[in-house]
Amino acid sequence: MAAATRKRRGRFAPTPSGSLHLGNARTALLAWLQIRAAGGDMILRMEDIDKPRSRAEWAEEILRDLEWLGLVFDEGLEEGGPCGPYVQSERADRYEQALDKLQAAGLLYPCYCSRADLAQLASAPHGLGSEGPAYPGTCRHLSAEERAARAAAKSPSLRFALPEREVRFADGLMGEQRFPPGAGGDFVVRRADGIVAYQLAVVVDDAAMGITDVLRGMDLLDSTLRQLLLFEALGEKAPEYAHVPLLYGPDGSRLSKRHGAIGIAAMRSSGVRAEQVIGCLAYWSGLLDRPEPVKAQELIGRFELARIPREPVLLQAELLRLLGAC
Repeated sequence: MAAATRKRRGRFAPTPSGSLHLGNARTALLAWLQIRAAGGDMILRMEDIDKPRSRAEWAEEILRDLEWLGLVFDEGLEEGGPCGPYVQSERADRYEQALDKLQAAGLLYPCYCSRADLAQLASAPHGLGSEGPAYPGTCRHLSAEERAARAAAKSPSLRFALPEREVRFADGLMGEQRFPPGAGGDFVVRRADGIVAYQLAVVVDDAAMGITDVLRGMDLLDSTLRQLLLFEALGEKAPEYAHVPLLYGPDGSRLSKRHGAIGIAAMRSSGVRAEQVIGCLAYWSGLLDRPEPVKAQELIGRFELARIPREPVLLQAELLRLLGAC
């Protein structure tokens, strides 16, 4: 008898450090459609682990924006579910347990480099894309005496020691991805101020919530290497990834506030219909031949990863004006 097929589980996990904008909304829509087309469950998780940058009012605004767009979730902050809490700031004990496991396996080491030390790496030629310059391993091989001396002057961060081997994975949209040994350098899993890094928190949460599919923006492609290594180190099964190219303004630069009021809340309050926004997002994602009003639910049967463009999408000024964004 054939084994039962594992039910697909996806997630949208915004950070409440600002308003939901068109780029975020497109990612949320595509991730939602991918799971709905597969008959799976969609989870909404709020990634507010960096408390100084997060605001409760922004989290509330994001929830209302997603509701307005017609994106209904099976589990989340308001829906509840068996894998809660669905707010990262309430899951600190799980992150500490993961850190203890990595520490016991000898995969972490304290790093005493200051911000000034790290700033000097900005001109290094071997960074990892959006992840910044590669860390050269300055503190990896310090002696016990050297660590004790540095600890007296500064609280350390904790870094994950990369293995010296190539890492590969098949991206659902962009195809095979290969990272050479040591790509990006050893990375931080807990900052010097005690805040657990995004890379660790997202892996712990995806594993605990049984996430099978992650669709997200191309700006996070570089993070996949680090997250795959953490899944492996923690003995957890990694999800399948698909990274979608980003939206760019009519001037060819990455979409931002300089292109106008691109926030979903601003569009919502100005009288723009949600169907108009969904129609434009679907058109920019290859799911519609023209930008026409449509509900998110009506796009489920049209979703295919193969239809999504593999290059950054240049937005037309006239469509942004239609949405009141410029």
